[in-house]
Amino acid sequence: MCGISGYSGDAPIGFLERAVRSQRHRGPDAEGYFEAKGIGLGHNRLAILDLSSAGAQPMVGPGGQTRVAYNGEIYNFRDLRAELQANGALFKSESDTEVILHLYERDGAAFLEHLNGIFAIALWDPRDGNLLLATDRMGVKPLYYIERDGLVAFASELKALTELSDLSLPMDPSCIARYLSYLWSPGADTPAPDIKLMSPGSALSVKDGHVERKWTWHRPISGFSTLQTDATDKLVTKTRSLVRQASLRQMVSDVPVGAFLSGGLDSSAIVAFAREASADLPCFTIRMTGGQDDDQTDDLPYAERVARHLGVDLSVVEVSPDRLAQDVERMIGQLDEPLADPAALNVSYICEQAKSAGISVLLSGTGGDDLFSGYRRHQAIEAERYWTWMPRSARAALRRGSGIAARNSTRLRRVAKLFENADASDDERLIAYFRWTAPEKVKALLSTEMRGDLAREVDAPLQTYMDELPPSLTRMSQALALEQRFFLADHNLIYTDKMSMAHGVEVRVPFLDNDLVTFSQGLPDDVRVRKGQAKWILKKAMEAELPHDVIYRPKTGFGVPLRRWMTHDLLPLLNDTLSHASLRKRGIFDADAVHRLIAQNQRGEIDASYTLFSVLSIELWHRAFRDPLATTALASQTGTHPPAAH
Repeated sequence: MCGISGYSGDAPIGFLERAVRSQRHRGPDAEGYFEAKGIGLGHNRLAILDLSSAGAQPMVGPGGQTRVAYNGEIYNFRDLRAELQANGALFKSESDTEVILHLYERDGAAFLEHLNGIFAIALWDPRDGNLLLATDRMGVKPLYYIERDGLVAFASELKALTELSDLSLPMDPSCIARYLSYLWSPGADTPAPDIKLMSPGSALSVKDGHVERKWTWHRPISGFSTLQTDATDKLVTKTRSLVRQASLRQMVSDVPVGAFLSGGLDSSAIVAFAREASADLPCFTIRMTGGQDDDQTDDLPYAERVARHLGVDLSVVEVSPDRLAQDVERMIGQLDEPLADPAALNVSYICEQAKSAGISVLLSGTGGDDLFSGYRRHQAIEAERYWTWMPRSARAALRRGSGIAARNSTRLRRVAKLFENADASDDERLIAYFRWTAPEKVKALLSTEMRGDLAREVDAPLQTYMDELPPSLTRMSQALALEQRFFLADHNLIYTDKMSMAHGVEVRVPFLDNDLVTFSQGLPDDVRVRKGQAKWILKKAMEAELPHDVIYRPKTGFGVPLRRWMTHDLLPLLNDTLSHASLRKRGIFDADAVHRLIAQNQRGEIDASYTLFSVLSIELWHRAFRDPLATTALASQTGTHPPAAH
């Protein structure tokens, strides 16, 4: 697990060195460089497999031609290695990296289809002058790239690409509107319009500073086309078996492995099976101080109960509002994007403590909800059959009535969210379940200039993807296809990667094992959500392993009491960062509209905590990324020398 960076074409002098330096937190164990005419590969190493220098990167392939810089873990590398050795391949290391090079020699770019793991790969073949960039099936490991004027540059983190000289970051109104709408941005676009995020299961062929080919080597939705037909009890048994297999498969490591343990079903399931390989598996959880929001439950008692039940050690990290307020700006800088989810800080805090305890690998329950229908929107979809038969006029009345009632309680706000688009078309309503803020409210917050520049539809990435889905997919499978392509890849996995690697910790996600993903995609709807019970089949599968009250507890996860914090502890930061003067100078938001929203939220008339946190995050992102570049550009014109941006 590492950080990679590099280029093809005419790169500025010193770019590779600066890019590697900017990602040093991702790989504190070593740095590696390879440069030849028109090509560069950089590597920050976090040593997990083969800790010797034989595992260093960029690694040269058999015959001394190809070279690879790679970030990730290949969990089936030992099986692949044995297969290659049986056919005469000779290995110099015990690393999974060398397996990639031998597979490429045998199969070319088709080698990607053999990998069960998480990865972002840059592989240079001087024989045909091709640089291959590729990402894993589910998008666990991010890879950003930019193409301009005979140069393609890439990196694990966006911040490394800001090390390019004369880079500017113009505002993309559509992308900003997406962050406000979803709290994250679906698809390839980033707040830096020229910098793109590679999609899950995608690849690029680059030659002489130009992208010659883009393709999808694996479609994440491919498994949805065939439904399992086994009896329910067999499906439950198979679910349990595959979760166990995935958990044990990802214990491969030459350094100590630990785990997140929130006390929820997903992380508890992973720990239940991983401890078979490591009886003393160290686990980590969060304790929130200062109280919870009305709709939250305290996770800690459940985490402690699971730890006692499974006999594992549990370390508790305390998180206070003061600590969060101090770290929000740092969080946005590390995320590279204005993702408005303070839960990302919980990942950071746990990884920081794990690293201080000598743990460089953590198992996570991320992906369980996205595979097995664990979000409230999945329950909403299951409940649609009770009301979507109504005439559109009646559904419109349902929308209006629930919106009025929502002012009174958190529970009623959820009901209003359910019916917010009751009279919309099926596609529009499905996409709307992923939004946090309604389009008209987003437009009201933007400045007149930004509203006028909204050239692309905010929902376009999701709608385009939906148009490509097989028409035979059920409503729930459609939702899960969107879930796995967008919410999982562009939100959960992004912040998990960035915040863990900030401390040189690798987070593995057993739920996203190839075999488990394929199996889960083919499950029938009636075992995904049954009688309002989300993740029904996973819960049944774990009944023999975990306490009943843990399996069937209310869903919370590693959340934070943001609603309370935004009206108390974070209010000074909010008012200072989003002052009228700051907002007017930036020109993105209507300052009066934002302050009206702050006042309404403060009085309890509406709940706009996450929307306001998104506005805050967007402003902080511009301060961390756009302003330093603008200052550097001005300095180059005037001859002054400001501090470095990163």
